[in-house]
Amino acid sequence: MDNYLRSKRSVTMCKRVVDISGAIIGLLALLPILPFIMLAIRMTSPGPIFYTQLRVGKSHIDHVELFEIIKFRTMYQDAEVRTGATWATNNDPRITPVGQFLRKARLDELPQLINVLRGEMSLIGPRPERPVFYQKLEQNIPFFTDRTYGVLPGITGLAQVNQGYDTSIEDVRRKVGFDHGYALSQHSLASWFKTDLMITMKTFVIMLDGRGR
Repeated sequence: MDNYLRSKRSVTMCKRVVDISGAIIGLLALLPILPFIMLAIRMTSPGPIFYTQLRVGKSHIDHVELFEIIKFRTMYQDAEVRTGATWATNNDPRITPVGQFLRKARLDELPQLINVLRGEMSLIGPRPERPVFYQKLEQNIPFFTDRTYGVLPGITGLAQVNQGYDTSIEDVRRKVGFDHGYALSQHSLASWFKTDLMITMKTFVIMLDGRGR
């Protein structure tokens, strides 16, 4: 047990160092294209450039953490006023043309690097879910909450690179297995490094070929 705990602590420390370093490098790399993204969002639809939304973070034995996720706005302002909270769908009319491009290239996720620096998210981990969906998902998907037990949610992750954005509860159900599999990879430095490297490479491929949605 002592060896397991030491290994787990080592992974946690190394992962945090990688998160901070990667977030700083990512934000610096974002600076040259940031004005163009901001201008495109502002010129094609009224509303703020950035969008914040309450999400569920790391889960503990007796509680879950909540935080405000930061994204580039990809939907028309007040898109959920009529529909209420709902998952995005293919050809979703709420998504702006610029938003479609940002989602396909996964550029809408880049402001979450700030969440990473704050310690609310990791570069890689399970996708953080909205509280409004949380109780329904917990009731319908066994061990749903456990997927983020002691694990920070991530900008990208094993489930994201294998499946993409959620459009239904069935999408989330399929992702839970990936999330639990990723949690198991955190038990040794070698397993963590190999898994995170693979996810990072797949993420860049998805960004380049526009397979996001």
